[in-house]
Amino acid sequence: MHDTYPVNQNKIHTVSSLTAEIKTILENQFPFAWIAGEISNFRTPVSGHYYFVLKDENAQINAVMFRGQNQNLKFKPEDGMMIIGLGRINVYEPRGTYQIILEYLEPKGTGALQIAFEQLKAKLSEEGLFDDVHKKPIPFLPQKIGVITSPTGAVIQDIKRVLFRRFPNVYLIVYPVRVQGEGADDEIAKGLKLLNRKDDIDVIILARGGGPLEDLHAFNSEIVARAIFKSTIPTISAVGHETDYTISDFVADLRAPTPSVAAELSVPVKDELLEKCENFFLLLKSQFYRHIDMLRKILQFATNRLIDPKKRIQNLQLKTDDLSARIHRAVFAAINRNQERIAWMTHRLLAYSPMKLIKNNKATLKQLNSNLLLYKLKYLDMGRFKLENLNGKLNTLNPNAILERGYSITQSMPGNQIVKNSASVKTGQNVHVLFSRGSIICRVERKN
Repeated sequence: MHDTYPVNQNKIHTVSSLTAEIKTILENQFPFAWIAGEISNFRTPVSGHYYFVLKDENAQINAVMFRGQNQNLKFKPEDGMMIIGLGRINVYEPRGTYQIILEYLEPKGTGALQIAFEQLKAKLSEEGLFDDVHKKPIPFLPQKIGVITSPTGAVIQDIKRVLFRRFPNVYLIVYPVRVQGEGADDEIAKGLKLLNRKDDIDVIILARGGGPLEDLHAFNSEIVARAIFKSTIPTISAVGHETDYTISDFVADLRAPTPSVAAELSVPVKDELLEKCENFFLLLKSQFYRHIDMLRKILQFATNRLIDPKKRIQNLQLKTDDLSARIHRAVFAAINRNQERIAWMTHRLLAYSPMKLIKNNKATLKQLNSNLLLYKLKYLDMGRFKLENLNGKLNTLNPNAILERGYSITQSMPGNQIVKNSASVKTGQNVHVLFSRGSIICRVERKN
């Protein structure tokens, strides 16, 4: 048997009224409350609000941070991040659920600025802004150096002291900016853009003294990092002490541990350069004289090996005389041999005199001459008969002979093509008609 409970009609609540009373109690009891927990199921809709769940090992609560508040955060919440937040309890009546609306948020155990630093560092590194391929070399001897820093701090004095000590006549242009506080990052980025518009600055130094991470925030901002990356002028980042690292250090073409070291890295020592130039001059002079001395020795060695020109000419004269005598003897020997050969050939020629051959062949020549005359007359008769035969055939085929018999030749105009049938001409076309004597030009009136 079930227990029964009396119903008090004065205490019956509707869902809405009960939820409203709970809302009033909770919101009045916890107008603001600090809460710590782990972020889970983090999401950001198009509205820009942050929605997530805060949980620990035993419980969880829905949390929301509106866009107006989360814009001031120095970091972006992520799943698994431990945070501490300040907010007010709120009951969402349509669903009967409660949540905490956060006004302030910070990482638990690690500062917000450090989280923001690590997040921005990872983002820019992934985009390639830190890659060595983008690093520009620092000029060895810049003519003009631009410095972006505070004009009243000790940093600019340290830079000027080091620069003018190392290279007294270097030209220095200072762009004054705030190096910390609200708007400092915008001033630094603007300074980088303005200096890049000049065409005579060889290197830019970004400098400020040391301090806590909050004071270095301007050099850890995304706007400054991207301005350094876009700079066409090589940049040196000299922010803080030797142990301080900023985003500008990673993006810049060169990092200097301190502003004074940046000044040392930007220019060499003038006196050392002058000393090196003097040493190079002396070395070049020594090498030059050594080379001349070597050439002189080579010339002397070659001179010693050369024969006296007068003696060489005498030797050549003797050789010329010897060759002339040998040529003289050879020429006379050849003449004698040829004379002997001519005498021998003359003797043989007289033994076989042509007169004998002429007398023997005279009768033969006379007979051949007579035969040749007979063959010539016979050949002429045969040619005449053949010519008359061809002439008769030619007269038979001669067009003029055909025209003499009353025929004519018609040619088209223009073109002078012989008309063989009526299809090759058109009505109204002119034709040229040839007769045995003369020609006429006719016009075609009709074709049959």
